[in-house]
Amino acid sequence: MKRRIGILTSGGDCPGLNACIRGVARASYSMFDAEIIGIQDGYAGLIAGDYKVMQRSDFSGILTLGGTILGTRRTPFSKMRVIGEDNVDKVKAMKDNYKKMRLDCLVTLGGNGTHKTANLLSEEGLNVIGLPKTIDNDIWGTDVTFGFHTAVDIATDVIDRIHTTAASHGRCMVIELMGNKAGWLTLYAGMAGGADIILLPEIPYDIKVVADAVLRRAEAGKDFSIIAVAEGAMSVEEAAMKKKERAAFRQETNFSGIANRIAKELEALVGVEARAVVPGHVQRGGTPSAYDRMLSTLFGVHAAQLIAAENYGQAVAMIGNTVSHNALSDVAGKTKFVPADAQAIRAARSMGISLGD
Repeated sequence: MKRRIGILTSGGDCPGLNACIRGVARASYSMFDAEIIGIQDGYAGLIAGDYKVMQRSDFSGILTLGGTILGTRRTPFSKMRVIGEDNVDKVKAMKDNYKKMRLDCLVTLGGNGTHKTANLLSEEGLNVIGLPKTIDNDIWGTDVTFGFHTAVDIATDVIDRIHTTAASHGRCMVIELMGNKAGWLTLYAGMAGGADIILLPEIPYDIKVVADAVLRRAEAGKDFSIIAVAEGAMSVEEAAMKKKERAAFRQETNFSGIANRIAKELEALVGVEARAVVPGHVQRGGTPSAYDRMLSTLFGVHAAQLIAAENYGQAVAMIGNTVSHNALSDVAGKTKFVPADAQAIRAARSMGISLGD
């Protein structure tokens, strides 16, 4: 019996998407009679019915490519059941197009929002399997997501390069890394790159503590400091505010990014020459690392095995060095934050790295 498998990539792009798509396709072709339907631009394509029947040749030569051959777009989960000005019932449209495509299952590659919508469709009766991609490494239930390892490599390289100019000019360099809610990327890259101070969304910082850490280095004869800060990091004062209050506060204070703010505050408090560095989307671009190619492939193959077993409503995961899966209903809506007692946090503190608290 031929199985028609729809595949889409949703949310932000990251290294490993194409490798994972390839893993799903090649394993499916090998294990059973499969036809792959490529859905364009994530859930937007499923809503609009924008798809194409893929050929086996479409999956050749994409293992090392960054980005996604299917295109991607953010379609917020919070708006999935909201009918906008276009009068489109998005959930109904997705279910109708699933049937029009004659799909036996839908494979979704994405992060937290993607998994929430995947679970919504599963609860609506569709056969869905989720695959965990994000450079933030914040999907609940999996030890690691594909894309994270490559992003850590890139962010670490940025810190390495900044080290040389910081040392040459005797500056304090504040490097803003991606991670709005979870600080895994900043924590790992910060430690791998030898950052002196690491600031995470999970640990609100006191700017006076950060300033003291910079001063202590100066007093010890070290005339430069490297600060790795996650884009979602916030001060203890902001952490005590409600979301709307924080947004209003940042607007009033002309907030232009966390790295810029910290650099200016340190110049005022300590008198050091401070510079902000924002590598931005560079962190999720380019070819995936060998590790991410392997991980993406293993995840894709496991998805095909779930399809073969008709075991739907699952989210693929790495659990204790073994590729396995969790129920989508258990994963959806949960974020994997850096715990206060994480081994890497304890190691950072033991090494004298300041976490701003």
